[in-house]
Amino acid sequence: MPAFFRAVEKIRPVYDWTYKILMFICKLLLIADILITAWAVAGRYIPFITDPHWSEEIVLTLMVYMAVLSATLAIRKGAHIRMTAFDTYLPKKVLMVSDVLADLAVLILGIVLVYYGIKFCNSPLSIRGKYASLPLSKFWQYLPIPVAGVGMIIFELEQLFLHIEAFFVKEEN
Repeated sequence: MPAFFRAVEKIRPVYDWTYKILMFICKLLLIADILITAWAVAGRYIPFITDPHWSEEIVLTLMVYMAVLSATLAIRKGAHIRMTAFDTYLPKKVLMVSDVLADLAVLILGIVLVYYGIKFCNSPLSIRGKYASLPLSKFWQYLPIPVAGVGMIIFELEQLFLHIEAFFVKEEN
């Protein structure tokens, strides 16, 4: 294995650590979603429990965070929906090149999400806008856009490295 790939392989614990943290955050968001939704439903049907007026907006916001974070986790595991109908018919080198091109496209999308997401989070609409039922800035509602971009960049860099490594490094038996 060339020295470059051995050096980059040392970064793998950072990806593992990032994956575990994002997975833990997703689990916390799911638990919060379930608890808040259960509270809201109970508040509608049980007279002595009050239905929190803010529950719908918070649950939707938490769901957006969970969706974008879990989508970035799917990049690392290769669990996204992919077009693989022609994979068995294509030569292995062509398939590897198409994987690298797909990785580059998703990496560019991540960069676009970070750039425009930060611009949108800093816009007057985001900063001055408020949730309808809470005194929170809409900044928190738009923050998942750049967060998703950062996650996509992190895990796409790993996937890109793995695909390039597979292209240049011969498998050892």
